[in-house]
Amino acid sequence: MFLQVNNISKQFEDKQALADVSFSIEAGKIYGLLGPNGAGKTTLIRIITQIFYPDSGTVFFDGEPLLNKHLNQIGYMPEERGLYKKMKVGEHLQYFAQLRNFSKNEAKERIDFYIKKFEIESWLNKEIVDLSKGMQQKVQFIATILHRPKLLILDEPFSGLDPINSEVIKDAIFELNNNGTTVLFSTHRMENVEEICSDIILMNQGKKILEGKVSDIKQQFKNNLYRINFSKAIEVSIFPVDVEIQEKGLDFIVIKLSEHINITQLLKKLIDIGMPIVGVHEILPSIHQIFIQQVNKIEK
Repeated sequence: MFLQVNNISKQFEDKQALADVSFSIEAGKIYGLLGPNGAGKTTLIRIITQIFYPDSGTVFFDGEPLLNKHLNQIGYMPEERGLYKKMKVGEHLQYFAQLRNFSKNEAKERIDFYIKKFEIESWLNKEIVDLSKGMQQKVQFIATILHRPKLLILDEPFSGLDPINSEVIKDAIFELNNNGTTVLFSTHRMENVEEICSDIILMNQGKKILEGKVSDIKQQFKNNLYRINFSKAIEVSIFPVDVEIQEKGLDFIVIKLSEHINITQLLKKLIDIGMPIVGVHEILPSIHQIFIQQVNKIEK
């Protein structure tokens, strides 16, 4: 595994921020780190980036215990932006590149590449304070990826971005990932999780409560819901009694199957009675629905 978090615990005075948290991240994938406020996500990220040290447990990076030497292979963009407001954009990016031990020429080459890619050449001599929140977000993102990290940690990267610039950042994340960067992506926006992440880790109250592939988790929590489409209006009363109707339109119906019948058996019954079926698909729960369900379950 590329990143392993083994039995990590962290306490601040009387607050248990993390309690024996363990998970593994494979190289070259995009993971969503999910959880409500106070779940322990930020504390965990700060331990992975060695801003904090755990009270117990170990983090392994690329097969070795996490050390200072690994930090130059990690890019971290926190939710609280770390920009120097009175610096000009070009100076700011040059400074961050030099913190990564680039020579002036290497720094200029990387900066030129990304300012063209993100179409911000006209911003170079503007002070950070004069930029909109969305513009500042793009500058911070560039500063985070200048060294092309092996592990990219993003905390709410789309905050303050309009849909067009969100797509720009999203495309950049996919491009980095396609070139081998592993991504740990913390967010409250579940639609981004569905679109971007292959795997998720769900936390609540300092504990991991769910982990796995997005597709597997959606299958795990499915509710036997199906939408059946018809070529014309249908009569609900002729449906089998063990089918629970969730929604009905002119030419479709959403049903919940009982444990006594599967979709193949139902379709056979409907075909036998002459119902004009033109399509059927299973409705899986969204990650948002699973998130709410699991968090509420823990908190009850």
